[in-house]
Amino acid sequence: MPPSTSTTTSADGTRLAVYDYGNAEAPVLICIHGYPDNAAMWGPVADLLAEEFHVIAYDVRGAGESDQPSSTSAYALDRLQQDFRAVIDAVSPDRPVHVLAHDWGSIQAWHFVTDPALTDRIASFTSISGPSLDHAGYFLRQRSQAALRQLLHSWYIFYFHLPWFPELAWRRGWAHRVFDRLEKQDAGGRSIGDYVNGMKLYRANVVSRLIRPSERRTDVPVLAVSPEDDPFVTTPLQTEVTRWAPNVTVEVIRGGHWMPRKNPGLVAELVRKHTREVAGWGT
Repeated sequence: MPPSTSTTTSADGTRLAVYDYGNAEAPVLICIHGYPDNAAMWGPVADLLAEEFHVIAYDVRGAGESDQPSSTSAYALDRLQQDFRAVIDAVSPDRPVHVLAHDWGSIQAWHFVTDPALTDRIASFTSISGPSLDHAGYFLRQRSQAALRQLLHSWYIFYFHLPWFPELAWRRGWAHRVFDRLEKQDAGGRSIGDYVNGMKLYRANVVSRLIRPSERRTDVPVLAVSPEDDPFVTTPLQTEVTRWAPNVTVEVIRGGHWMPRKNPGLVAELVRKHTREVAGWGT
């Protein structure tokens, strides 16, 4: 069944498209997509979880049907946190929510989960292929073989910081051919705006966070899911976080970066398992 659609407005006036898969009496699960996706990516996962959760997805600013701010500063993590807060205030003002996030959705969700102001609003966090940028800043300072390997995997981040050329490459279709080979999956449902606007996420946050990382901690139960064939994010970067998140469980699985698209059944099962352990369901 297709979700109902509404909008909510963030603190700076940005309108966000919100998709509600029903089951309003169930625990709320907020799904946050990454780059260059939009909330439609979560459809197959939401369908599998809709009997157990009140599933909510939203288009991150710049993507899908949400507003597309023109300034790079509008995509800073603190602005994304205001968006998240606007969504949960609208759909679950009185109960903590479970969070499922992928790629840049996970990067921003780590920012939310490690903010003491939101500690009592988040019941659990399932993170797929996305680290905290602050944690990554400390990880890369180790100057270890694992850190060097991650830098090699992160080549595209330096590319996204180039002026004007990455936008041109997306608009002309050149970049699609390169990234399609890396994704090895159907990337349907994306617009040029999803590709172009989302690069501002990198430009607004990556360099400053890696150079001057903050010590961000959380006691929220976290499931860190690392596909072993991810061409962009290595397993150590995602899973060596017990210093910051002592209540973390690690799952290294077979598969690639776009696991929510390619294997929604596995994603749904991981969420069920994690939230049952957190909430004591089925015990």
